[in-house]
Amino acid sequence: MNTAHDVLAVFCGPDGRHGNRLGVVREGRHHPDAGSRQVLAKELGHPGTVFVDDPERGVLDIHAPGARLPFDAHPVLGAAWLLDLEVLDLPVGEVWARHDGEFTWIEARPEWAPPCELVRYASAAEVDALDVPPPGAPGGAGVLPDGPGGTVYAWAWEEEAAGRVRARAFPGRGEGAGEDGATGAGALLLTALLGRALNIVQGAGAQIVTAPGPDGVVELGGRVRRIGA
Repeated sequence: MNTAHDVLAVFCGPDGRHGNRLGVVREGRHHPDAGSRQVLAKELGHPGTVFVDDPERGVLDIHAPGARLPFDAHPVLGAAWLLDLEVLDLPVGEVWARHDGEFTWIEARPEWAPPCELVRYASAAEVDALDVPPPGAPGGAGVLPDGPGGTVYAWAWEEEAAGRVRARAFPGRGEGAGEDGATGAGALLLTALLGRALNIVQGAGAQIVTAPGPDGVVELGGRVRRIGA
């Protein structure tokens, strides 16, 4: 199996560290069906792997280990940066991107986000103090509340007047998954809920910036760097 791919970190901090890992398979034709793509996504083990079916038109197919996704923010933003595209073609429709200095931005709608449960805490210190749920423990053995599944996105204001948020995310509860480095779905849903621009620091130091737009659209921005090929 041809596994040639680029490895990116998406939503990096100002120092270029942290973020969420992404694999981009530029030659999607080498993996023509969903089954072979799932096999490779599991083999690579990145939180997301993008298969590029048409680099000029930006036709993308996104896979997480165990699931094919019609949309996921960090794979789309990472692919837009790597391929230098302004429009990407996904099952949800066209996604617009722009490049502004060190940040790449995409436009997305909250209803595109994978399942994500927003859980607010009283302080950033409480978010920092959360334990990673142990394998097989729904809701994190009482650390996090039980919910409908998907990712638990824990957040608190760090400085509300400035729109600064502290966040952590715990995906796939009950499946042994650990902590997510940067969660575009959580940032997208939180921005839509609060209706204001946010500057989110997540996990060990990833950064996601957001801005609400017209007709329910939300812009998500972040830095991307290449970490391997």
